Amino acid sequence: MTVRRLWAAAALLLVVVAIAVAILAAIAHFPSGLAVLACLILAVCCAWLGICRRGAARVAGLGAAALFLAGALVLVVLERGVLEDAVVVVVVIAALGAAREAFKAHAHLPSAERPSKPVLFYNPKSGGGKAERFHLAEEARKRGIEPIELQRGQNLEGLVRGAVADGADGLAMAGGDGSQAIVAMVAAELDLPYACIPAGTRNHFALDLGVDREDVVGALDAFVNGGERRVDLAEVNGRVFVNNVSLGLYAEAVQQPGYRDAKLHTLLDTVPDSIGPDAKPPDLSWDSPVGKQSAVAILISNNAYRLGRVLGSGTRPRLDQAVLGVTVLAPTASDADGTMRRRLGKEQWLTPTFEIASDSDVPAGIDGEAIRLDPPLRFRTRPGALRVRIAPQHPGASPSALEPDQPWRTIGVLTSLLIHGGPTDAGPVR
Repeated sequence: MTVRRLWAAAALLLVVVAIAVAILAAIAHFPSGLAVLACLILAVCCAWLGICRRGAARVAGLGAAALFLAGALVLVVLERGVLEDAVVVVVVIAALGAAREAFKAHAHLPSAERPSKPVLFYNPKSGGGKAERFHLAEEARKRGIEPIELQRGQNLEGLVRGAVADGADGLAMAGGDGSQAIVAMVAAELDLPYACIPAGTRNHFALDLGVDREDVVGALDAFVNGGERRVDLAEVNGRVFVNNVSLGLYAEAVQQPGYRDAKLHTLLDTVPDSIGPDAKPPDLSWDSPVGKQSAVAILISNNAYRLGRVLGSGTRPRLDQAVLGVTVLAPTASDADGTMRRRLGKEQWLTPTFEIASDSDVPAGIDGEAIRLDPPLRFRTRPGALRVRIAPQHPGASPSALEPDQPWRTIGVLTSLLIHGGPTDAGPVR
């Protein structure tokens, strides 16, 4: 039995034990036992919600769970001698810890030959200066990787192609996702191994690849003793992207001069122009399964996101499905009670290609970078185009590869992990 199955078995067993003891305590110590049971049930529900979500939802869920657990502990202390209640609290905490461990993805990646002349390109200003803060150039040299600093105004693609012409047989990039896309494009074109070093601000591509974003230096080990797998790339009008292309609301905000310094403020300023009473929908049209011909925002992603309530939030469980994920946020109208009401509806579908027409150039955010595209916008997936190297100590799979998409499915997923072990987008996991 794998470590993952052991954690899943422990979580399920502890849940059963907690429920049984809690019921006995509630009956034997009524009504205080019932109050403790209620707190524990609420704590478990909130904790599952936190485990299965990200961002604010995760913080809120885990925070509420902690409060309910604290409440249960207070009741146990006040009701002296209620040993069963204390046992339930401890068991619930242990079950939550075991479930969290069960959902940690770590893929077994095939071993790969070490490149003889790997090169690291790094942007010293990216991510608030992570490359300099972590001494990436020095750490790269220790591992036999040649560091090349990207200077302001330099053409990154030309720099990469020049290094390949000089004999580079492995390409790594330490910078934002826009820079990652450029290096990945060249690596895919020449069938060279590529390593993503999470030295950008958010590192979304690194997260979905299974690179530990907190271990910037350790990511360099991808070219020392790392494993390899192939993932998809995508492109729009011939330009490669690794994450997504945004059109509409977010794309308009990215175009604004002050976006980099005040992202939230700029985005909020753009909202009235996109969904306000006098807003005009973007001049975009396309053919789709849902027949939408206008939208507030469109997200076209390299493989499908497991989206949260906010457009574009979430991660991609897989990067090898050879599809584009299309998500459309469009206004809809209802006449409930005879009153017309406008609201936003979300539609999603998968497709290997996608085309959008327009009568003028289209503002877009490509991997977070502002650009204007000439119509028509032609999107396509590039299956298995990129050979990715991952450090052996890093997960090697997206954090959402195993996590349930709904909180109430957690027990089912744990049971599946116990029975099957749980494959990820990168193959078997341990």
